[in-house]
Amino acid sequence: MDVSGLSVQQLLKLHAEIEGQLRKLEIINSANNPVGDLAETLFCRAFEWKPADKSQAYFDAEGPDGKRYQIKGRRIIDNGNRSRQLSAIRDLEGQHFDFLAGVLFNEDYSVKKAALIPYAVLLNLFKERKHISYQEHTRSYRFMLVDEILNAHDAGVTTRLKKVWH
Repeated sequence: MDVSGLSVQQLLKLHAEIEGQLRKLEIINSANNPVGDLAETLFCRAFEWKPADKSQAYFDAEGPDGKRYQIKGRRIIDNGNRSRQLSAIRDLEGQHFDFLAGVLFNEDYSVKKAALIPYAVLLNLFKERKHISYQEHTRSYRFMLVDEILNAHDAGVTTRLKKVWH
């Protein structure tokens, strides 16, 4: 669809209609940036996890085995923001989840790479001051989902997410 001839108002109207349709299809469930909702939807569908209640602050889904998952996603923009920083992780010391499920999306929202990272790995990375740091002003942790970590913890995760996304 060529949208280059549309006005700003027409583009925003189309954006709102698209959001509404994605909600009906249960791809997104909030008015936030769709990347987080999309990541949660794909992981839950790929691994048959049960989404946590939206009021749950420390994990996003639970597996059939009772394991808890914090789910994060990031969209990489080719000619823009290429950061791999995930959204804030709160109270890492509290061990509220067993795995961080992380996914990087390409600019067109296709799955680039994904991984399941055990909680212990995140804690060790923090102790080693590698790819994760504490942010005093937000009282949260900032984690960079770099290739080294993705490659070490993929184990077919990327393939499973791609299968449910097509």
